Order: sequence, then C-alpha cells, then structure tokens
Amino acid sequence: MGLTGTALAIDAGNSKTDVALLATDGRILGRSRGGGFQPPVVGTARAVDTLAPLIAAARGQAGLADHTPVEHLSAFLANADLPVEVTRLTAEIAARGWADTVTVRNDTFALLRAGLPDGGEPLGVAVVCGAGINCVGLGHGGATARFPSIGRLSGDWGGGSFLADEALWRAARAEDGRGAPSALARALPAHFGLATMLELIEALHLHRIPETRRHELTPLLFAVAADGDPVARAVVDRQAEEIAVLATVALQRLDLLAEPTPVILGGGVLAARHPQLHDRLTHLLSERAPKAVPHVITAPPVLGAALDALDRTTPAPPPPAYARLRSEWA
Repeated sequence: MGLTGTALAIDAGNSKTDVALLATDGRILGRSRGGGFQPPVVGTARAVDTLAPLIAAARGQAGLADHTPVEHLSAFLANADLPVEVTRLTAEIAARGWADTVTVRNDTFALLRAGLPDGGEPLGVAVVCGAGINCVGLGHGGATARFPSIGRLSGDWGGGSFLADEALWRAARAEDGRGAPSALARALPAHFGLATMLELIEALHLHRIPETRRHELTPLLFAVAADGDPVARAVVDRQAEEIAVLATVALQRLDLLAEPTPVILGGGVLAARHPQLHDRLTHLLSERAPKAVPHVITAPPVLGAALDALDRTTPAPPPPAYARLRSEWA
C-alpha cells in the first residue's frame, strides 16, 4: 500500500510539464516543472521517462526520498487524444509504481475540472484554444463528450499555431493579388523588420527566422483585426465560430442544452480575452446554447489535475481541503 493521504497531480503539455505532490487536506507538499510531453515524437516509454525526475523532485521537497507509492496519481496529458493512447499511457505510468491507482486523461479535462464547482456531479464543457484547440465535456451519469483533436485530419480548425499560419496565408495572397487586400501584408513582415511578404516568406523558408517565432504572429493577427482590417476580422470571427460549434455540439451530445451548464474557456488565445473573439463567441453561444454559462479560466491546468487527484482519495476530503488547494494557485 502507498502513502495514504498523499497524491500526485501531473499536467503535461506540449511545451511544459507541471507536477504537484499534495496532501488530502489540500496542502501542496512539493512542486516541479519540466519540459514538454510528446509521446508521438519520442514514444510512450521515453515520454513517461521525462516524468520521473519531476516526480522525484516534488517528493524530495516533501522529504519523501524513498520509492513508496502515493495513494493516487492523476495525469492530464497532451497527446492523450485517442482511447488507444490513453490506454498505453495509463499502462506505462501504472507500471512505474508511483501510485496505488492511476488516472490518465487528456489535458483539456484539467481545464474542465479547474472550472467546475467542488462536490456534486461534474457537469460541464471545456474548450481550450491555445497552441491548438480541443473540447471535452462531462454529463449526467458519467457521460463524456470528446473529439479526436489531432488537427485538420480530425476536422479541427484554429488554435494559435493554426491562426499564425492562416495569417501568413492571407497576407501572402493579399500581397500577390490572389486574395483581398489586407493590412496583414504589411504588418507581418514589419514585425520582423522586413518590407514585404516575399521577404518574409523567403526568411521563413530558409530558416533565417526560426520556426519557433511563428507564434508571434497570432497576437499580431488580433491586433490587425482590432484596427478594423476585414481580412483579419474574418479570421477571428471564424475562430469564434469554431469554438462555439465545439461547445454547442458537446452540450448537445451530453443532452445539456436545456439546463444551465458551465462552458469553461481556457488556453492562451481565449485567456487573452481579445474583445472581438470574446464578444462574438458569447453572442454565438447565447443564440445556440442560451443556457450555457461561459467562464474564462486563467488558473494553471495543474490545479485541475490536483483537484481531480483530491477527488479520488479516500475518505472524501472535506470542503476546506478544496478551498485550501485552490488558494495555492489564487
């Protein structure tokens, strides 16, 4: 048996991983942070290997230097998109002996748990729009709504990386005449100290501008849209449409359209609360899912992982434990 009264929470994204060791009274005993979690790139076993030093660091802060397992481990992981991926990751993590019991879910569920009330039946939908886009939901009786969310292959549209590429596409066509005129054709190259889109295309293609800097174009797209550019505004409106569609379809699948239901919104794009995106999205939700109650959540997703870990410990923690845990990330 493991160390009763303790649990591990993991939120692992594409760019960073957070680990928290907690007690069932809501205290955080240890924390650590590492790099991204990418099983599709390095394989399941090697990806899980990257969690080992982070878990050891969190345990070390709490003075738990041995390898006695904790009571439960809740892991919310990027790239746990398909059921087969969740199964493989669960088996790999369980085999490490870090906890008596293990729960693995896609990291969007961490956003959902962070935004839902503590106690009672978990009911709600979460849409994350950060580097990518995803949506999950929980309904009555444990019903779950999911999308594969592995890019255009699974019908997805949007997210920060996608929007950066869309801005480049629209700007290139605006400059060469294949598309409508747009201030994007001037703003994007100017951001990198260049005069034309042709120069920017060449610099990106020849890697004189690192691929990692493409993410800088997403806030620029929103800035150009805010200045009234019709092409940029159309892209932002399309992003709002996609987020609204995800939320509405999830609510419909869960038979929650007829009752007040939280719609939790998170990720860098949504957390920025760009007025056009936020206003258009809330308007669309009011038309299509009038009982939906949208909330933007900016708490780190590891809070959701920690709350889930607390949910699964026995006996059930008292309400003050949840308040104490939430205060750790207030």
